[in-house]
Amino acid sequence: MRKQSAITAIAVLAAGLYGLPASIVQAQTYKADDIIKHFSPATPALGATRGLCIGTEADCNKAGHAVKPAAAAAAFDLVVRFKYNSDVLEPEARLNLDEFAKALKTPQLGASRFVVEGHTDAAGTPSYNLDLSERRAQAVVSYLRDRGVDAAKLEARGFGQTKPVVADPFAGENRRVETRLRAE
Repeated sequence: MRKQSAITAIAVLAAGLYGLPASIVQAQTYKADDIIKHFSPATPALGATRGLCIGTEADCNKAGHAVKPAAAAAAFDLVVRFKYNSDVLEPEARLNLDEFAKALKTPQLGASRFVVEGHTDAAGTPSYNLDLSERRAQAVVSYLRDRGVDAAKLEARGFGQTKPVVADPFAGENRRVETRLRAE
């Protein structure tokens, strides 16, 4: 019970720093296994047959051959939040990045390449925010490299304020880093 109380206290402290509800902050911690499961390709159903249908997608669907495009892995929010006008990694972010580094060094994700996307809120000029978001993404890449992740597997990109994650463009939740599998 003491461990749960300590986790709750950390979540409340983090919530105060980032202006987020404690329940959101607490729910956003993860382990390397969660990351591996998120990015690992889906296991094909055993016993499923393969077929070839020649014709349009509609013709094949009518014949019972459903055409389903391959689903790309969704972005994985690293829970790397930043203080206003900062590209410095906070202690809570470092804990999640340590788990991310652990996951990236496993055989399941060893050959995968990732885009590390930096974002900002809308405070400041677009050009300043673009630079800040690039620095945030690079801070994450540098941290992961220092933890033994091959930097060639990571591409840092900044998006500035162009992709808010919540409706309020000035909200602290928009100051973040996300990762995506890099499509080549």
